Amino acid sequence: MLHSAVMTLLPEVSSAWAALGGDPALLDRVVSVERPGALPARLPVRQLAVACVGACALAAAELAARRAGTQEVPAVRVDDGAVAAAFVSERHLLVDGRAPETFAPLSRFWRTADGWVRTHANYPHHRARLLDTLGVGEDPAAVAAALAERSALEVEDAVYARGGLAVALRTPREWAAHEQARAVSELPLVERERLDSAHARAFAPVRRDPLLPAAGIRVLDLTRVLAGPVASRTLALLGADVLRLDAPQLPELPDQHADTGFGKRSALLDLRADRSVFEELLAAADVVLTGYRPGALERFGLTPEELAERRPGVVVAQLSAWGRRGPWRERRGFDSLVQVATGIAALEGSAEQPGALPAQALDHGSGYLLAAGVLRALTEQADEGGSRLVRVALARTAGWLLEGAGSTEPRPEQAEPSAQPWLAERDSDLGRLRYALSPVSFDGGPRDWERPPGRWGTDPARWW
Repeated sequence: MLHSAVMTLLPEVSSAWAALGGDPALLDRVVSVERPGALPARLPVRQLAVACVGACALAAAELAARRAGTQEVPAVRVDDGAVAAAFVSERHLLVDGRAPETFAPLSRFWRTADGWVRTHANYPHHRARLLDTLGVGEDPAAVAAALAERSALEVEDAVYARGGLAVALRTPREWAAHEQARAVSELPLVERERLDSAHARAFAPVRRDPLLPAAGIRVLDLTRVLAGPVASRTLALLGADVLRLDAPQLPELPDQHADTGFGKRSALLDLRADRSVFEELLAAADVVLTGYRPGALERFGLTPEELAERRPGVVVAQLSAWGRRGPWRERRGFDSLVQVATGIAALEGSAEQPGALPAQALDHGSGYLLAAGVLRALTEQADEGGSRLVRVALARTAGWLLEGAGSTEPRPEQAEPSAQPWLAERDSDLGRLRYALSPVSFDGGPRDWERPPGRWGTDPARWW
């Protein structure tokens, strides 16, 4: 049974919409349905989640009205229950009744000689680099013993130097004093830039049942875990033809791909050997999403400026962990590690042990912001033309969450609302799937994806 709902409009939705350059007059089209107990935390996680989803849904509704040729933007309803279910979609996923493993045994908090460190070792190459740095095998007891002999900052520096992932626990005050924090704080929540003077975008009309604002938009998806795939999964829901490209030497975790692969196709492409194939895809693409650390794709000529030069009118959307400025700009990162570095884990924990947000909210929230940025860029192109750039960083989203914290409060004691109304089941090539529906909803819009996820890397690298 659902808890009683309260209809509100959170100020955070206004903040996110402003960051996207949206018309404030459209905010009266958004209503948030509050359900006590959703995403309980000391920090305002529910508000952040609703703001990101609400802004994304409004951007979709705005584009839908443009393409349908209607003056009135469809009404948007953001329900806490749907948002909470979607923000932990990886936990709701079942494949033939089996629940996936979300974190590997060596992806966790560890005590060090002077504090705590969190490692990320879900991928085999990251796990190997961690163990190589410590000089131990995969026995967790041996890892714990090795880490207990070193300081947290020593572990952080040593593991990153070997290409692994480990971050020392910091308080918000310690993070604020860090050079990377200062660099990221100077960035807007969503970076938006016009790259050239390409012609205005001409949209074909769209069908109205359901109303798919991204129909006919081709999206090249060069992203991995988790925010980028959430963004492209959202664009696929809204009708985009999303083709995910992965390097064959970097296989994706199967359950992770199943959770974020709805509505997409998945192909393998080695940019070192198949540049002509990529250029053919780019020539017909409308959007290019990238989720690698800044600088990682530059050797392939994939800077926003180079992409716009070769494909005028493209929308380039970039996601990174730590932002494009500062000493950590080229470091790899994941939601769990950004929580640890920025002080979120310290605030959500106790004197005895660090904690975590009730969801990978930085990933999911940033993913919806990135999708919203793409949708708004498409709308703006219809009026003003120009290739567009949209950037989002997990660390900047974390800063936004911390800005809204004020003073921390005890977690509410209400029971969390049931996710059942926002779960669905269907058959797929992977087996029988149970999954969370998208929380992006507006009148006349889609409720579910047209196609389930397929197997990773099995589709041809070409447009339909």
